[in-house]
Formats: sequence, C-alpha cells, structure tokens
Amino acid sequence: MIALSLTELATMLDGSLDAGAEGNHIVSGPVVVDSRLAREGSLFFALRGEKTDGHLFATAAVEGGAVAIIAERALDVDVPVIVVKDTLVALAALARDVVARVRALGHLRVIAMTGSNGKTTTKNMVRAILEPEGRVVAPQGSFNNQVGAPLSMLGVDEGTAFLVVEMGASAPGEIAHLVSIVVPDVAIVLKVGLAHAGGFGSIQQTQKAKSEIVVSLPESAVAVFNADDELVVEMAPLTAASPVFFGLSDSADFRASDIAVSVAGTRFQLDALGKQYPVQLSILGEHNVMNAIAAIAATAQFGVDPADAVSRLEAMVRAERWRMEVLEAPNGAVIVNDSYNASPDSMVAALKTLAEITRGTHRSIAVLGEMAELGEVADEEHDRIGRLVVRLNVAKLIVVGHAARHIHNAAGLEGSWDGESVLVDSADEAYDLLHNELQRGDVVLVKSSNSAGLRLLGERLAGIL
Repeated sequence: MIALSLTELATMLDGSLDAGAEGNHIVSGPVVVDSRLAREGSLFFALRGEKTDGHLFATAAVEGGAVAIIAERALDVDVPVIVVKDTLVALAALARDVVARVRALGHLRVIAMTGSNGKTTTKNMVRAILEPEGRVVAPQGSFNNQVGAPLSMLGVDEGTAFLVVEMGASAPGEIAHLVSIVVPDVAIVLKVGLAHAGGFGSIQQTQKAKSEIVVSLPESAVAVFNADDELVVEMAPLTAASPVFFGLSDSADFRASDIAVSVAGTRFQLDALGKQYPVQLSILGEHNVMNAIAAIAATAQFGVDPADAVSRLEAMVRAERWRMEVLEAPNGAVIVNDSYNASPDSMVAALKTLAEITRGTHRSIAVLGEMAELGEVADEEHDRIGRLVVRLNVAKLIVVGHAARHIHNAAGLEGSWDGESVLVDSADEAYDLLHNELQRGDVVLVKSSNSAGLRLLGERLAGIL
C-alpha cells in the first residue's frame, strides 16, 4: 500500500483515531483481514463475518506485526486503532482513495474482468502478457469479491503500471459496487452461465449482474465482449465504452480458428488486427482458447502487439494450480487437475476436453465432485453432467460425495454400465479406488467445486503428495 499517515487514514475512512496516537505515524505495509497473514508493518481490518468476528483476532494481528487496526469499536491493543462505523465500507473507501491517488500520477491503467467462468485464468493470462510492459498488481487466487477485490487494489503503489481486477458476484449490485471503487479502462465480459445461480435466481438475472461491469464505463474506456455468447453481446448497447469482440465467430475482432487439443496442450490460429498468428498453449481446453483471445484483445488496447502477447501466453506452463493443471504420475498416467472450482459450463468444457485428448488413444477417467451454489437447479445440472459423461464415452466415472450423487445416478440411467460409475463418500476412497489401477497413458480428470475437497486428490494421484 502507498504510505499514509494515521491522520490521513482516519480522514479517508471517516473514522476517529485513538486520542493518544501519533497522527503523523506512517503506515505503508500490506492491508490484511486475516490475522494469520499479518506481518511487520501491516494494517489490519477487523471485519465481521457470518462465522466469526475479526475484532476477536486483533491481538493476534498485532503479535504478527500489525502496526494499526481499523475496527468498529475501541480495542485494548498496543497499537493505534481507528474506529469506523463499518469496516467493510471502510475497506472499500481506502481502496477507492488509494487507487485514485496512484491514478492521479498519470500512468496507472486498470483492466477488470467478469464472467461465470474463466476469470482467474484470464486474469493470469493478462498478467503474463503485461508483466514485460511494467509492474502489474493482480489478485492471488480468486480474490474477486467484496473483500478480496479491494485487498487486491490496495497492492498498488507509485510504481504500478497495471492493476488487474477480477470482479465476481453472488448477488446483484456487487459488481456495480466494485466498479464504483475503481472504474476500469478496459473491462472484459467472458461468459454468462449458471455459476452462482442460487444467488441470482435465473440466467437473466445473472446477465444483468454481469453487465454491471460495463454500464457505467466512460466513453474513453473499452469493453471487450464474448462474441459467441448472445447474453454477453446484448450488453454492448448498455455501455458508452468502445466495444471490441473476441470469439470463434466471423464477427469477432479477435478470432480463433482451427482449434486442436491434445495432452500436450492446445493449438489454434489467431486472427487479430488483420494478421494471423499460430498459437500453441501448454494449457488444455477450447474454453481456455476463449480466455486467451480475451486476454490478447484486452491487452491490445494498451498497445501490446498480439505477436508479443502470443509468445508470452505460450510460455505459460499452467493457468494456475488446480485449474486444468496437467500432472504426470510416476507410472505414466496423466492427471488433469481442475478441482478449484466448477460450474455446469466449466464442467462440460473440462469433460469435452477429456474426451478430445483421449479419443481412440488413451483410457479416460473422470473423478467428479459437487458443483456448488446452483440453488434449485443443482439436481438438474448434476443429472445433465452424468448423462454427458456417458455420451462422451468416458471409460470410468468416480463421483465423490452425497451432494454430487445425481451425476452417478444419471450416468447409470443413461448407459448400461457395469461398474464404470462408482459413488464414494470421500476423496480418500476415490484415491484408494484409483491409485493401484492407473496405467501408463490413462488420463484422469479431477473436477469439482472447491468445497468438495478434491484439490489435493489430483496431486496424490500424481505422486506429488
């Protein structure tokens, strides 16, 4: 974070500083909301959550090195406390002011992205493209909500050239709130799907929520839209920003064609700005082609030559840990570990990738867990995935957890299987079923939402853990 005095902080947050505190004391360390992450110089925000209260951990944050606390009440700690009405509101206010101060220097550019799938992968691709151009601040993991996004924004300082922000939402108005903190110079809309359907209620409400990223953009901004998703295309008239389209369709300004996926990676042809570029990614999946051309289209708005963008994407070994991560087991089996998150769209994309890279050459195995936060469509969508597994001729299916049981049940109804689909209670049981059975050339997809707890299963199967 940029250096600020305690007096400046109190003014920015409309808070009151301890009477005995030295107002000219400077805070320049990282902002944290988890006391376990506090280190020397940190500023700790005591947030109230559904399950716990950050005020209870203020002492632990001080012991970790925090030099000041933002809280909603006075605290008995050995560092200054700034008392505010609402710490979550104060966190957003601090991010808004810090980003504004850095932008006033004239060189910070902001790129944001939303979508039901692909945000984190696209963010990592954008970061890889931009890093040779200047210092990039981007979130770690999926810091894209009302807490994570402001924390990411607070990483900027006077030397930052690019701020990359994921904007996720589980309810209407949340993306609009994030845009109010930092208005992007370039905004990407990737896809409108059923992720977090339980929070929005319908695909139309999801579309409306995702459109919040573009509706208030100024004419000087650029909005980058998925030309292949009609629900995204319909957002273009809602913004004053200049539209740019990416996709597979002929109407796209940045277009991919001739896509081929193998265990070695993903190959395609890029048409951009009147030129053609062959692209060979290490990252698997046609859906990641869409993420790649979105990143190329967005960074081109900052003057990055597509040829340079392509070479930087080709150098990426993986999108991120647990996201279509290809691991090789000691016995020669290949594990595709995509267990950080799952929605119906991303599950379909991962299964289609599994089918494509194994067709006629390798045995395919899918280990699938729950797709969380789907609300009343959860049973229907898990059922649809089970039937798709059969239609794609996946050789073996292991379904983990009671919440995902409809995948197993539907697979059995769709095909006359005899042991090809197994329902187990835990990742440990899935491991016990598979680890002695896997052979050279087998390809195993591990896919679920984070809450299903399969993240480490792929690494165990690959012999890493």
